[in-house]
Amino acid sequence: MSRAWLAPFSLLYGAAVAIRHKLFDWKILRSEEYDIPIVCIGNLTVGGTGKTPLTDMLAGHFKMTHNVAVLSRGYKRRTKGYFEAEIGTSFLDTGDEPKLIKQRHPDIVVAVCEKRRDGISEIRRRHPEVNMIILDDGFQHRYVEPWVNVVLIDYTRPIYRDHLLPWGNLRDTVGQLHRARYVIMTKCPPDMSPIDRRIVRKSLKLYPYQSLFFTSMECGNAVPLFRNSMTEIPANGKSVIAMSGIGNPKSFCDSLEKRYAVEDEIVFPDHHPYRRRDLALMEQALGKSPEGTIIITTEKDAVKLAGSKKIPENLRPRLFYQPLNIRFYDDTVIEFLEKLEQDVKANPKYSLLNP
Repeated sequence: MSRAWLAPFSLLYGAAVAIRHKLFDWKILRSEEYDIPIVCIGNLTVGGTGKTPLTDMLAGHFKMTHNVAVLSRGYKRRTKGYFEAEIGTSFLDTGDEPKLIKQRHPDIVVAVCEKRRDGISEIRRRHPEVNMIILDDGFQHRYVEPWVNVVLIDYTRPIYRDHLLPWGNLRDTVGQLHRARYVIMTKCPPDMSPIDRRIVRKSLKLYPYQSLFFTSMECGNAVPLFRNSMTEIPANGKSVIAMSGIGNPKSFCDSLEKRYAVEDEIVFPDHHPYRRRDLALMEQALGKSPEGTIIITTEKDAVKLAGSKKIPENLRPRLFYQPLNIRFYDDTVIEFLEKLEQDVKANPKYSLLNP
């Protein structure tokens, strides 16, 4: 359904966003700079663009040479202020994405704080050994001045064809893209042609100092949600139900359709906390599907379901999740990481930290 009737409200929202940015540009509102590398991963839109897979990748890369911490807002958590994730921490206390990052990287600091400056200060107070912070979803949080900004754009929802909230999905003006050193186009089709890439590059109107990379989401084999269920890994062509509570469920369902026979799709809002009625909905969907059908969900949803004691025993063997990783086209991931490292080391503060 068209939301064009909301265009006047988008104008008001855009004016408010533009004024806020000007206040920072004119130094009326102050951005704080730091003497350790702050790498910010962000986007211009609401909904999933693939920030978590990229944050996961950068955390895994930089922890080999730095004492890395990941700081996020912790969307829809029940706690307030600064909170650190531990292996046994509930996603209700941290949010689903920080919980997933901690699960994948138990050896690094993963913290949440709605006020990023307070979060950075607290990380450094508690963990003086930390010498790099990856700021997850902090592009609009201009009270922090990152060393490097990395902005992700969903290829299936290009910003140059979108509108500001509430008419469209843009939460920031396209003009702010100039603050990004790196632009990562995510969820690109595997067979994306060089011509299509040139069209995207031209449409984005990037500056010479900006680097553009094209990526797709690489889906791993489905994994049983409960490892003790003795369930076999589903083979290609198997009947499945796609279930997700993410920002862009279509891309997840499309990825499953390439490998399985998707009988049904269950879609919840982004960051959805699963309740008993949702479990009943899953059982109903399985009851209407061919015998042997399973449910495959996202890894982000899996961290919310794995710790639940409400899931019936008969449902557990039929729940799977699909791991997701970001894949750079033409093996340009090495180029991206090397350039990012160079940008970090080029900052004058880095030489003071590493004489």
